[in-house]
Amino acid sequence: MKQLLIIFGGISLISFFLTDCESSDRSVSPYPSIIFPEDNPSTQEKIELGRKLFFDKRLSKNNEIACASCHLPEYAFTDRLPVAQGVEGRTTERNAPSILNAGYLPTVMFDAHIETLEKQVIVPIQEHTEMDLSIKELLTKLRKVPAYQEAAKSIFGRDFDAWVLTRSISSFERSLMSLDSKFDRYYYQNDKNAMSASEVRGWKLFSEKLYCTECHTPPMFTTYEALNNGLYSDYGEDKGRFRIHNDSTDIGKFKIPSLRNITLTFPYMHDGSIGSLEEVLAHYSKGGNDHVNKDKRIVPFTLSNTEEKDLLNFMEALTDTSYMKDYR
Repeated sequence: MKQLLIIFGGISLISFFLTDCESSDRSVSPYPSIIFPEDNPSTQEKIELGRKLFFDKRLSKNNEIACASCHLPEYAFTDRLPVAQGVEGRTTERNAPSILNAGYLPTVMFDAHIETLEKQVIVPIQEHTEMDLSIKELLTKLRKVPAYQEAAKSIFGRDFDAWVLTRSISSFERSLMSLDSKFDRYYYQNDKNAMSASEVRGWKLFSEKLYCTECHTPPMFTTYEALNNGLYSDYGEDKGRFRIHNDSTDIGKFKIPSLRNITLTFPYMHDGSIGSLEEVLAHYSKGGNDHVNKDKRIVPFTLSNTEEKDLLNFMEALTDTSYMKDYR
């Protein structure tokens, strides 16, 4: 039995035990609670306004792209491009991450440095390689949209401003949940028919032989830490979290992504440099590439063809597209 403790910002939210696929106490929810900011409690009206803004191309220069251009619902709110594309064909440095279950994020962005979704909202809007529109220009534009101005008055009691923009889009993002995969039904809801024998074997490999759970910890399948996974020996221009504090021990460190819906969110890694899960397994099975900051837990391992298939099948069992009912 191995006890794993999930830590968010130093605060223990939930602990549980991993055993032979048996949960210790199914009367207690395994999922951490979403903590809403005191200044932004969730309401359906905010969510709906945020949804409209999220899909509105007017949030970008020349009305070219929306938030949803890089976060498409059918791809688990990613875009399946190696790196995200902005206005005028510009490209960013990084792969667009899924925003499903974003309400659980203790920090946002691959550098794990932005504290709230509210603060994150304005980053892509103003970023030159993404939407390239100043907040001042954007607010002038959106105040001329009667529906947005009326919603701002009705919901927030104020003109459409940066507060309305950030609080509504972040409310929408917190509403995006995906927690009903085959694994959830098997492991947390005690439905022993939910997963196939191969998927169960893959789960045992994942949690008991390879200890992938040390970095991809259930139930969210991430610890949200920024770590160096040995992707490169030389990280070139994008050195990860290093750019936040210029600390050499942060070179090559990027936030661990959740594995939920992993079969939908290719290509993989912070720069979209690995195209398939088979290639991801190959990277880790060789122990990654040598780098002084590479996490010590990344060591070589060997899998048989059957074990690799079982592991891939388990990852498929982490898929939940029930959220798509709102986007079909």
